[in-house]
Amino acid sequence: MVSTTLSLSVVGDDGSIKASHSDNGAVSLLYTNLYEPGDVIVLGSTAQNVYLVIQLEDSMSSEFVYLAGTEFKFVIPFAEKRSSYSPKSFTGNLHLLTARLATSEEIQVDRNLTRNGYDHHGNTTLFPHASANVETRGEATFAARNAINGNILNYSHGNWPFESWGINQNLDAEIIVHFGRTVQVDKLSLVLRADFPHDNYWTSAKLTCSDGSEQIVQLNKTPERQTVALEPKQVEWVKLSELIQADDPSPFPALTQLEVYGRECS
Repeated sequence: MVSTTLSLSVVGDDGSIKASHSDNGAVSLLYTNLYEPGDVIVLGSTAQNVYLVIQLEDSMSSEFVYLAGTEFKFVIPFAEKRSSYSPKSFTGNLHLLTARLATSEEIQVDRNLTRNGYDHHGNTTLFPHASANVETRGEATFAARNAINGNILNYSHGNWPFESWGINQNLDAEIIVHFGRTVQVDKLSLVLRADFPHDNYWTSAKLTCSDGSEQIVQLNKTPERQTVALEPKQVEWVKLSELIQADDPSPFPALTQLEVYGRECS
């Protein structure tokens, strides 16, 4: 069996390597300085298409992800971009970063396939990845990535821990989650933002999958997770669109979390 070397690095805005470590199958990096604007965490792998468990910030959860390329870059958020993360994240002068190959048991288990707390706009290699045709005012607290970060707290809105996907009152809003490979899905759960009466809500939405299948999902005014069964299918992406807004005074419906459950195809 060919071994896979993983690496973690902190790279400065000028391209200088501030810290780096690599190892076979699992790697840890202890970074003992303050992050500065322009710093980037670089996750590397000698193999493509690998399943990983990563924790790139010790105040955030570990995530099961799929690395389709050999490198993933995460720009340390500053200023407004930090607003969708915990105020504890990326601060101080002691940071533990870890990455390892996932076990076969972790790969084969049924799970939420859309979760990735390290997703961002420029991500093209680390899946799942969320994108949308609109985000309220382009602000980090309303970015598409918020809908797949695993945080379901939804009784308010704004900065962490109430970040969400906001549609800027666009009736044609849609969000897509790419898996980066073919997966088998069988269940959809949505957590609507429920800061009533500030918020409105959607009464229905259309789920479209990459195989061409479509399903209308009926929704209620509730803070609870709303779950529907899907006919098992193999897909590369799912899209939520045709969001029908309720006849409530508020013009502000939003999505706190989009979860699609299933398993790997192989």
